[in-house]
Amino acid sequence: MTKKRTRRRTKRKRGSVVPVLIVFIMGILCLASVRLFTTSFEQPKATTVEDPTKLAHTKFIKQIAPTAQEMQTTYHVLPSITIAQAILESDWGTSGLASRYYNLFGVKANDNNSVTLSTQEFVGGSYQTVKAQFQVYSSWRESIIDHDRLLAEGTKWNANQYADVIAATNYIDGAKALQQDGYATDPAYTQKLISIIQKYHLYQYD
Repeated sequence: MTKKRTRRRTKRKRGSVVPVLIVFIMGILCLASVRLFTTSFEQPKATTVEDPTKLAHTKFIKQIAPTAQEMQTTYHVLPSITIAQAILESDWGTSGLASRYYNLFGVKANDNNSVTLSTQEFVGGSYQTVKAQFQVYSSWRESIIDHDRLLAEGTKWNANQYADVIAATNYIDGAKALQQDGYATDPAYTQKLISIIQKYHLYQYD
C-alpha cells in the first residue's frame, strides 16, 4: 500500500509542473508580442547627411589656416584677413587661377613664371574684362607666403603701401586698411571680407 501511495503522490507532483510551464511560456510570448508591437510604431532614427559644400569649405579653411597662422609671426598679417582674402579671391580655391596655378589672391606677375588670363577689374564705376599677367605658384602655401610678404614689404614704388594692414590688431581694422591702402578696386571689398570672417568665425585663427 505504501508503494502505491508514493507513486500516486509522485504523479501529482509531475502533473502540477505542466501548468506552470505553460503559463511561463505564454508570458514570454506575450512580452515578445508587446515588444514587437511597440517597435513597429517607433519613429525611424534620423540620418545626418553632411552638406558637401560645407565640407568643402571647411576643408579649404583647414588647408590654408596653418600657413596663414605661421606667416603671421613673420609678416604680421592677421590670419583671418589672409584666409578671407583667399576665399573671396579664389572662390574657395575653385577658380582657374587657384586650381591650376595655385594663385589664391590674384597676384599679378612679378617674374617670368606667369600666365596671361582674363580678369574682371572695377574701372570707372563698373566691372570690365581685361587681360593681365598673373603669378604662377607651385602650391597654395607658396601663394600665401608671397601674399603676406607683399603686404609686409609693400610694392616696388612704395614700401609702406600696406602699413595700415600690418599695423591692424583686429580683422575689422585690417579689412578697412586693405581698402584704404589701395589693395582692391572693388568698393565693397571691405564689407565682403568682414562678412566672410564673421560667417565662418575666421577670427578664431588670429
